[in-house]
Amino acid sequence: MSSLNLDDFTDLIERPDGGVRRDAEEHRARLVVPPGSLGRLDDLGEWLAAAQSSVPVRPVERPRVVLFAGDHGVAGREVSARPAGTAVELVRDVLEGGRPVSVLARRLDVPVRVVDMALDCDPASLPEDVVRHRVRRGSGSIDVEDALTLEEAEAAFRAGMAVADEEADSGTDLVVLGDVSVGGTTAAGTLVAALCGTDASVVTGRGGLPIDDLAWMRKCAAIRDALRRARPVLGDQLRLLATVGGADLTAMTGFLLQSAVRKVPVLLDGVVTAACALVAQRVAFRAPDWWLASHASGEPGQAKALDRMALEPVLPQGVAVGEGAGALLALPLVQAAAALAAELPVRRELVKDA
Repeated sequence: MSSLNLDDFTDLIERPDGGVRRDAEEHRARLVVPPGSLGRLDDLGEWLAAAQSSVPVRPVERPRVVLFAGDHGVAGREVSARPAGTAVELVRDVLEGGRPVSVLARRLDVPVRVVDMALDCDPASLPEDVVRHRVRRGSGSIDVEDALTLEEAEAAFRAGMAVADEEADSGTDLVVLGDVSVGGTTAAGTLVAALCGTDASVVTGRGGLPIDDLAWMRKCAAIRDALRRARPVLGDQLRLLATVGGADLTAMTGFLLQSAVRKVPVLLDGVVTAACALVAQRVAFRAPDWWLASHASGEPGQAKALDRMALEPVLPQGVAVGEGAGALLALPLVQAAAALAAELPVRRELVKDA
């Protein structure tokens, strides 16, 4: 029996301040540029103001990329273009600055944090600050076995919560959330299909490194088999994550919920973060108000999850590489929205009447 009571999040998570959002809308109506003329930037500025409980909105000055990493046993079914157990190579490339997220983060001057939850490698081969939250080496093959024990799932969930607290305590004012995994999109597709009540074929995509038709059919079959194992535990989100999620996805779910508790806004990346957000929404229905869907990756599972949560992507870029790269592209738009809302002057006639 788990000692973690997920029902507590329903009481702990409040919506962003609706009164502040109305104040932000009224402030926006007074500016020199007519309301609506800035398109989605108006919405972004008002969302951020409500999340900060501040009018005018404050600039986003301390964003951070947080990437949860892990290997998934189901990758051994040849459902991924990358060999099973090779996520550590991607992690090393991120740390050494050779991945898309590394290049973008460098350009935007945003620090990147990688959290190893279940990489299939010797933990001594990576820096201590990367591996200190690790729960296990790799996750089980979800088509035939549980990804985690219930005890491991609780440990991973709590690790995600701890990372969220560390970020909030350090002053991070917006998180760009992503994953670094091999086999992660298969687990994500299973979670989305289970929670949305759809068939495997509806959520099975091609992944960040596109797979061929045969691999797609193997992936679809793996999700179908995992779904049979997921459906009996749909009423228990922690058990669902233990059964067909994985340590990295479980940690991301805990991270998302605790970030909402701490009132730290989060930019979601691709299908993996969307799947975790969908699980988190089942835990606490107010939590999605703290998240922004950064972009449409083109993965059908992501589209299904975002539609279920009524989250509209900011960008239509089709960036399927994962690792937070697509979400990082949306960060300058959020920062631009904050700058416009805070720095545009009020119309002259309103100043004269004041």
